[in-house]
Amino acid sequence: MRSSEAFQTACVWEVVARKVGNVHRRADFAGTCLTDFLLSAAAAARAFDSAAVNPVGLTIELAARGTREAVGQNTNLGIILLLAPLAAAHRLTASAVGDVLATLTLDDAVRTYHAIRLANPGGLGDAAEQDVRQRPTVTLLEAMALAADRDLIARQYANGFADVFEMGVPAVLAAVEKFGTVEAAVIDCQLRWLAAFPDSLIARKCGSAVADDVQSRAKNVLARGGLDTAAGRRAGVELDAHLRSDGNRLNPGTVADLVTACLFVALRENKVKSSAPFRWPAPDWL
Repeated sequence: MRSSEAFQTACVWEVVARKVGNVHRRADFAGTCLTDFLLSAAAAARAFDSAAVNPVGLTIELAARGTREAVGQNTNLGIILLLAPLAAAHRLTASAVGDVLATLTLDDAVRTYHAIRLANPGGLGDAAEQDVRQRPTVTLLEAMALAADRDLIARQYANGFADVFEMGVPAVLAAVEKFGTVEAAVIDCQLRWLAAFPDSLIARKCGSAVADDVQSRAKNVLARGGLDTAAGRRAGVELDAHLRSDGNRLNPGTVADLVTACLFVALRENKVKSSAPFRWPAPDWL
């Protein structure tokens, strides 16, 4: 599948699925709705038509600009940051993506910093080194490595997308096989990411203790059986209510971006078809 098609399909699947704490087909936020994400997916996908030949930083900059022009707000910066180096790889293997990351330049960092400032993501703080409000002096990979201990997206650059390839994509594929629908696989993958790592967006906005608490609650959902059991589904519904209880400040947005990256890999490598059954007909879910 072409990268632009895989990009848009992955974005649509991720946002439409009824994930806990996120915008989905039955839940909008006060200032952001499902339509904003769908329009963003279409607008940003155009930049991925040439992702195999354009520098990674240029793809990121063009996609962020397209999103800003389409919806006037940040709906997909993390997705763009994750998918641009993946789309530049000729194959979606750790080795091929590692080759892309190794060739990232200072200009890639300059363009990416501009894209981040354009998107103006929520909870963006100050960094001691290579702050995005200043012109970078290192390559994009080096800049991401500096943030890898506090940001899950930067961590993927630093570790060669190991978490995506070794945990996320296998989780998606196993859940598609188990549940038979893409939506259930998306939700299951989200819960596994939330249980494995504190969400970076929650940590930036609310602090590490709050992010750790959300991680603990996600672990509890899985411990009670996750989507496989009525108890696990009840725990998931309770987690969703908790995440929405404070004006959606606990939106696990970084994990949503990582789920999209997993879907992109599965789609572009033809591990999952866009025609796969989508809707999960669980009567006791969100």
